[in-house]
Amino acid sequence: MVPAANPRSYYGLPIVKRPAWTQEVPWYFFVGGTSGALAATSMVARWSANAGLERRARRLALAGALISPALLISDLGRPSRFLNMLRVFRPTSPMSVGSWTLAGFGSALGAAETAELVGLPAAMVGTAEVAAGVLGPILSTYTAVLLGDTANPIWRGARHLLPFVFSGSSMASAGGALCVAGPVGDLRSARLMVVAGTAVEQLSFFAMERQLGALAEPYAEGRAGTLNTIQRASSLLGAALIATLGRRSRLGAAVGGALTLVGSAALRQCIYRAGFQSAEDPTYLVRSQS
Repeated sequence: MVPAANPRSYYGLPIVKRPAWTQEVPWYFFVGGTSGALAATSMVARWSANAGLERRARRLALAGALISPALLISDLGRPSRFLNMLRVFRPTSPMSVGSWTLAGFGSALGAAETAELVGLPAAMVGTAEVAAGVLGPILSTYTAVLLGDTANPIWRGARHLLPFVFSGSSMASAGGALCVAGPVGDLRSARLMVVAGTAVEQLSFFAMERQLGALAEPYAEGRAGTLNTIQRASSLLGAALIATLGRRSRLGAAVGGALTLVGSAALRQCIYRAGFQSAEDPTYLVRSQS
């Protein structure tokens, strides 16, 4: 009998390099994704003549659009590196597409808010808002494409499902933010976003783990495993509170929304951390090649 092979690497070093990103990156994934979904919500609210939801979603999205570049620049080290990514546009590069999307997204939201504050025609506000709303879903999902485009085995193996996980999580967190910030009588759309987004997020994550098979072990081990437990418990409990108490209780809606935000942030941290654990153990790369 031949003993089972034990994957090894030279001198115990990882076969693929662990990601060079800093801790700001998963927070950028979360803030940018939430902001993108909020901008799309603002655009839809404008079409449905829900002025209160439109302004609230747009202003929350603008806050995220201001925080996102700061997180990205902090990871890059200095502002000039972010500006250098805007020197050319490469449609085949998720990083290039994402950088241009973030720049256009923030500019459009800023233009929409400024136009409304100074009293410019509604058509100008709407045009800028639509531009941000169209770019929003791209901002929410391009980071998933970026992860899937790497050599990291756990991200590469889930490249077809990660965009669904991120889009569902972004929808849920956008709804959660609106539940925290809005009056209980004006939260029907936000509650639907939380419930639907959580369903997409959790079902896609489950399908992703099934597809990965043994490669999904990091999601049950170490720090990624702890974050996985937190994200699942927070997201499901938050959605349950929103669907029940959130209909009539301001406190229930706020607590449910806050739990949803915690779950969405923990999900991005979980996926990010699992990538490090996957890169550090040569077993996962060998399994992905077999």
